[in-house]
Amino acid sequence: MDCLREIQGKQAHDPIFIEKMNTSASWRCICVPGPLIVGAGPSGLATAACLKEKGVPSVVLERSNCIASLWQLKTYDRLRLHLPKQFCELPLMGFPTDFPTYPIKQQFVDYLEAYAREFGIKPRFNETVSQAEYDATLGFWRVKSVGVNGKGTEYVCRWLVVATGENAEAVMPEMEGMGEFGGDIRHTSLYKRGEEFRGKRVLVVGCGNSGMEVCLDLCNHNAKPSLVVRDTVHVLPREMLGRSTFGLSMWLLNWLPIRFVDRLLLIVTWLMLGDTARIGLDRPRLGPLELKNLSGKTPVLDVGTLANIKSGDIKVCPSIKRLKRHAVEFVNGKTENFDAIILATGYKSNVPSWLKEREMFSEKDGYPRRPFPNGWKGESGLYAVGFTKRGLLGTSMDARRIAEDIERCWKHEAKHRMAFTRSLLQQPSSDSSS
Repeated sequence: MDCLREIQGKQAHDPIFIEKMNTSASWRCICVPGPLIVGAGPSGLATAACLKEKGVPSVVLERSNCIASLWQLKTYDRLRLHLPKQFCELPLMGFPTDFPTYPIKQQFVDYLEAYAREFGIKPRFNETVSQAEYDATLGFWRVKSVGVNGKGTEYVCRWLVVATGENAEAVMPEMEGMGEFGGDIRHTSLYKRGEEFRGKRVLVVGCGNSGMEVCLDLCNHNAKPSLVVRDTVHVLPREMLGRSTFGLSMWLLNWLPIRFVDRLLLIVTWLMLGDTARIGLDRPRLGPLELKNLSGKTPVLDVGTLANIKSGDIKVCPSIKRLKRHAVEFVNGKTENFDAIILATGYKSNVPSWLKEREMFSEKDGYPRRPFPNGWKGESGLYAVGFTKRGLLGTSMDARRIAEDIERCWKHEAKHRMAFTRSLLQQPSSDSSS
């Protein structure tokens, strides 16, 4: 209520606000006493939980009808965590002990739903944020959202946490002849399983972890997949020397320089997987860890796809020049027939489309301008979580820092409110002087 009174006091003599409200009478206004979090994926849930632990209430807005909508609605069935579960835990609550080392998709969703229940996180679903802007006159953020019924709500808050993440929108590349192809062209966000492609010739565009796994899934369902490899790529075994490759890398980095660790990883990988360049998968000049640190490009952790490429069950193709009627012409001049194309071309941030702010976030890619680990905090109570290009480990780091920072402000303001209230109570009334 203190927050609402403060806003109302400022608004009472603010002609700009009065004009805005007159032109948007159909919008209802809600004052949020604590932070407003946009996004109910792992990043939003982690931040809300860390805030809850510190006694700071928050409101979470989610455009979909469930938590972790990317995992629940836009991932293929065979998906499982690529890293061991201990590296994918959210703050304050681990995975169940009976979960496997690499939990499957449904187990991860179950974990996130249990996490939300544990910390009493109840997002406001089906609320799509259309605009968020800082009102310097009021000193608050004004966040507009639209529900499925078309009704608008404006939230007014002192702190705004952007938790929409790196995977908000599917990247759909433009290719010459897309309208001419005539077959099924879809993004991996619409791919569930290979059953419907049984016996068909399918071209998978993109050789990241998703592209590799979709190819493997297609093979397992007796489809005939080909893989477009447009760039260099590091493919590492998921496990080496009896440990997870990621866990081993993290342990080695405690003792050795990153370039030395990269060399060791590549030597062991060569012994286990052979020379990947011979099957059309050239490696980048930089090592996998150094490349990840500089560009955020994640190495592929092989779970069986490479064996199918070596056996010829998966064919490696160069970049696409153009699409034709049920066919694809490649840059090397060859043309091959395909029944379907699956775009494993990744995702992107959608922050510039709704956040009216140019200092913290880049308009070009929707990421914080300041590199990790300093991209989590902006000006005027603006925060970002889940934009580190370091997976759930980076998310957990961001969430803890944000909660600690907001807690300091929360306690400071509470102390001032208490002191102000105490001073009012201690003032002698006009009756007592008579």
